[in-house]
Order: sequence, then structure tokens, then C-alpha cells
Amino acid sequence: MSGLIDILVIVAVVVVVVIRQCSARRISDSKRWWILPGALLVMSLRGPGLLDPRHSALSAAVLGAELVVGLVTGAGWGWTSRLWREADGSLWSRGTKATVFVWTGGLALRAALYGAAALMGIHQGSAALLSALAVTLAVRSGVLMWRAGSMRPAYGGCADGEPSQQVWKDRV
Repeated sequence: MSGLIDILVIVAVVVVVVIRQCSARRISDSKRWWILPGALLVMSLRGPGLLDPRHSALSAAVLGAELVVGLVTGAGWGWTSRLWREADGSLWSRGTKATVFVWTGGLALRAALYGAAALMGIHQGSAALLSALAVTLAVRSGVLMWRAGSMRPAYGGCADGEPSQQVWKDRV
């Protein structure tokens, strides 16, 4: 039954993420961006099935490749998302066409990894997919938060709320 729950969680997370990515979404300055990836990672580690016991070394190599694909996909997703500030200073994000290509490439690489693992007789459960999804979401959120931290407010001030040097010169 655990496998079915994992599959339902994976499908639900992917649907929510795709819907959120296709529309402009306000990004909060919250420190809670890691909660969803953390929960997915805990779910993936909670039971057996992360590695195939019959092919432990090959299974670990495939899992490592899956995590690298997740890392690269998350970084590409974070870098290709459009980020902007509204006049009120709120931060917004939206996926671009390049984001769609990153997602498509990541899915194709994951499918190739699963196919190669199946040809080698390695069983991969949903735990590996949950782990890779957690890495993807964590890296994407981390990249967005890092990019957001370096963005200037829409009114031309510095990130800490103080006016920029040009604003000070204009006031004098």
C-alpha cells in the first residue's frame, strides 16, 4: 500500500508544481521553502525500496545519477524562471519557455535512467523518484531564494530598504 501512496503523492506534487509554474506566483520571503522537499525526502527514506538489495552497487549508482539529474533540473528550473518585483516590492515568479525545456529534458533523462536500470535488472521503487523530486524542488527553491536576495526593490532602493546612493543624491 505504501507504493500506491507514494505514487499518489508524486502525482499530486507534480500537478501542483506544474500548475504553480504555469501561472505568476508571489514568492514570500519565508524561510519555509524547504518544508515540501524535506517532507518528500523523509517519505522516501522512511521505508525499504530506495536501493535494490540484489544489485546494491548498481542501484546506488542509478540513484546517484537520478539525484544529479534532480539537482541539474532544479538548478535549471530556478535559473530559467522569470523573477520580478512589483511596485509594492512583492516578489513574483513564473516559468518561461526555457523552463518547459528544462522540465522536458529532466523527464527524458529520468525515463532513460529508469529504462537503463530496468534493462540491467535493477528494481527502482517510488522512493528513488521521491528523493529526486525532493532534490529538484529544494534546489529550485534555493536558487529562487538566492536570486531573490540579490534583487533590488522595485522603487530603486537597496535590498535592506535604504535608498540607493542615486536616491540620496536626488534628495540633496
